[in-house]
Amino acid sequence: MRASIRAKIVKVCETKIAAKGDNVGVSFYAFFANKNDDPELLMEVAQWWIMEMKLNHFEKARKIISLV
Repeated sequence: MRASIRAKIVKVCETKIAAKGDNVGVSFYAFFANKNDDPELLMEVAQWWIMEMKLNHFEKARKIISLV
């Protein structure tokens, strides 16, 4: 994945952890707006999340940070 989306994933996860605690879960949709304005980037993250890492729809934010 691109360095820019890796940084955004970490930032979003850290923000969610700060707001909701260590046990908060996220889906890969958490890193995107509610509109499909960059389908290639969405597919890049989806490929990593689903095909490479074989993650569930929701995963713990701390786990995602460690994988990124």
